[in-house]
Amino acid sequence: MTSNRAKLASAGIGLAVVIGAGAAHAQDDVVARAKTVVAAATAPASKWDGPTTGPKAASARTVIYVAADLRNGGIQEVSDGVKEAGKAIGWDVRVLDGQGSVSGIHSAFSQAVALKPAGIIIGGYDIVQNGADIKQAAASGIKIAAWHGAPKPGPLPEYDVVSNVGSDSARVAKVAADYAIAESDGKAGVIIYTDSAYAIALAKAQMMRDEMKTCTGCTVLSFEDTPLADTSTRISQLTTSLLQRYGTKWTYSLAINDLYYDFIGPPLISAGRDPAGPPVNISAGDGSNSAYERIRGGQFQAATVPEPLLLQGWQVIDELNRGFAGQPASGYVAPVHLVTAKNVDLDGGKKDIYDPDNNYRAAYRQIWGR
Repeated sequence: MTSNRAKLASAGIGLAVVIGAGAAHAQDDVVARAKTVVAAATAPASKWDGPTTGPKAASARTVIYVAADLRNGGIQEVSDGVKEAGKAIGWDVRVLDGQGSVSGIHSAFSQAVALKPAGIIIGGYDIVQNGADIKQAAASGIKIAAWHGAPKPGPLPEYDVVSNVGSDSARVAKVAADYAIAESDGKAGVIIYTDSAYAIALAKAQMMRDEMKTCTGCTVLSFEDTPLADTSTRISQLTTSLLQRYGTKWTYSLAINDLYYDFIGPPLISAGRDPAGPPVNISAGDGSNSAYERIRGGQFQAATVPEPLLLQGWQVIDELNRGFAGQPASGYVAPVHLVTAKNVDLDGGKKDIYDPDNNYRAAYRQIWGR
């Protein structure tokens, strides 16, 4: 006769097997979902899904794009889109550079206000931190729009901003993290890079960390807060330190911007690492020219989640035009797109940018009557 103790032991073993099977099944589901997300995000962008109606072009206006730092490829690319769209709509667009410092941004914004434009575009810096300057400008009758001024896109009336243009940070973070989960089959050892000086950057990095934690077989090794403006001087030493600390456990990197990988190659080469990885480097930001080159060549970056920066330059002009007409923001948020070696030459990729082949320029011209 089987003893009660034996029965309980047998039942315990059976329960452990069931629990283990359930956990394995849940992990398989996480990896499968990640692969589905990646497949959708790497598909070509061929159809315009943005606004098709809106106010006609306002008469001649002066608009100033105040950039956080024109050395940042994303901020520079948006300024090009703003100038291109400004010419199309018939406005005078000027660009001022904050040169990457709090004092420089404040000075550039003050200079913009003094020029008494119809509108100012915030180019890549935090609305909340610059709230006093913005309220002063709005009080003088200047319309304010932003690109990457806050973690979430859309109108921000509490800050006197007609619309904040950008991608959905949560979706961008999910796609970048899901690529690491999918490519590693749920076994990634990840280091995450961010810059807490920018609210949107910190929020995106935290969301990537949260997504990685849904993968029970993955590990977030380190959460590195290091300034974007100092990548050229900090990344080499930091990379060497991280290699010493984590060794072969470090298999994937997630960064909020491509800039972190501009200087990661030399220390990895010195450590004898393969340019194709590990670590496999993934960016949830901008989609710089150098990032495209690295991805195409399999050199120290495998993927980026680029924003359609030229399109967003056109959109921010459209949002200002709606503000001038007293109409609400369009509410448009461009779909998240993932660039890998497999699709790097599509949707503008041959020019090392993400420029969706969806006829957005014609769509905005039609709205404006231009």
